[in-house]
Amino acid sequence: MSSRRTTAIAGSLVAASFSAVLILSATAGADEQGPGSSEGGKVIDEAPAGVELTTELPEKISVDNSSQETDITATVKNEGTKDSGEIRLLVVGFDGLTVKNVEGCSAIEESGLPEGSNSGFSCPIDNLPAGESKSYAVDATYDLSKTGKICLPVQTGDGKKTYWQQGPVPFGTTNPSPDAPATPLLLGTDNTPVAPGADELPKTGLGRDVLPLGAAGATLIAAGTAGLWWSQRRPRRMEG
Repeated sequence: MSSRRTTAIAGSLVAASFSAVLILSATAGADEQGPGSSEGGKVIDEAPAGVELTTELPEKISVDNSSQETDITATVKNEGTKDSGEIRLLVVGFDGLTVKNVEGCSAIEESGLPEGSNSGFSCPIDNLPAGESKSYAVDATYDLSKTGKICLPVQTGDGKKTYWQQGPVPFGTTNPSPDAPATPLLLGTDNTPVAPGADELPKTGLGRDVLPLGAAGATLIAAGTAGLWWSQRRPRRMEG
């Protein structure tokens, strides 16, 4: 075999290997959730001095078109200068988004769920030190024929106060791909259903939040008074 032919073959192998690396890297990156965002979050009740609690959701998730399964990371942060003390994070699903499990958390009984929600989990936190965060792996399903929302309230351990609440904030896409293996959804985007019913058009805009949630939902999305949605909905205390 001539040296020229050997060099050509070696060059082809290197090129093929490089292409394979690029393909593998792209595949791995497709499964990673993007950076987090506190979009749709607001302070409800004033936290103790030096405590500043917020939450984050990924800016992008992916829904398997066959199983409807998706993974979401819910993060609670203490961006203040003092420890939080006992708190709890709630992870609640609405409409087409159903929360199936949250690692390390317990399911909220149906009687304890807020009006309009279909599922929820309570995650007790003994203490969140200043400057630290805690993330939870959320297993969920998303019915792409509907809109879907998620809500992350951060409350005192006894649930009497809600220091912070993100949502209900939608995940969705305006360009559904029913024939693709998965559909990417963006945080803060109203979902355009893949196959709406014959007598139903895709719902977008503020009105779709008010209708399914009734008066309680209207209170939830009203700036500055959203905490009333939870505390007034269920007078009994939920154990963390």
